[in-house]
Amino acid sequence: MSRFEGKVALVTGASSGMGEATARQLAEQGARVFTAQRGPAVHEAIVADFSDPEAPREVVSAVQAAAGRLDILINNAGVMREGTVEEGDIADWHLQMQVNLTAPFLLTRHAMPMLRASGNAAIVNVGSIEGLGSNPRHPAYCASKAGLHGLTRAVAVDHGPDGVRCNAVAPGWIDTPLNVDFIDSMPDPTAFRAEIGGIHPLRRTGDPAEVARLICWLASDDASFVTGQIYTIDGGRTAQLSLP
Repeated sequence: MSRFEGKVALVTGASSGMGEATARQLAEQGARVFTAQRGPAVHEAIVADFSDPEAPREVVSAVQAAAGRLDILINNAGVMREGTVEEGDIADWHLQMQVNLTAPFLLTRHAMPMLRASGNAAIVNVGSIEGLGSNPRHPAYCASKAGLHGLTRAVAVDHGPDGVRCNAVAPGWIDTPLNVDFIDSMPDPTAFRAEIGGIHPLRRTGDPAEVARLICWLASDDASFVTGQIYTIDGGRTAQLSLP
């Protein structure tokens, strides 16, 4: 397939997991792909730490200098720290807000001139089902992802007339390296994986490639009349009511 032939894409947080899978699929389908993250990555990699407020401007400037255009922006980089509102460190709150919400805002802001010039651009933000509900001890993470969902709708409304679509995906439990390592750290990883799978109607957790396929669809012309939407991709987990 070459549905992204001639397109330039930027994917943040692409060293592993959903970001890596998305960057790979975009490239396989013809896009010129830039990635931005702290660690190494394939494609045209830009080293960036999104806890630094200057990083979004520097990343967008690097893409502009190298390619002169941008058609697809995938805001995927994120961080999570645990702790209730009483336990949490204020520094952890600010970190999660900066990386999960402010960085996508600034990346979108700095990229908008190039996206507008594209005339047919797409932004896809990686939110979370925790922007819709909450797991225990995740107030900052939930707040940041709910904010990202709201930002998605606002950008869609403001910049639809510019030819810029903006959508988000809200993944559930996906087998990213972080989640796989967490499962493997359990005393009985096989039993724990079965237990986690059991809370999903599909009786399994998700694969990063499955999320990447949804992201790529939203970024493509196949979704040309889709904007301002939050797509839950969680194996049915949020559709299932808990038993009494």
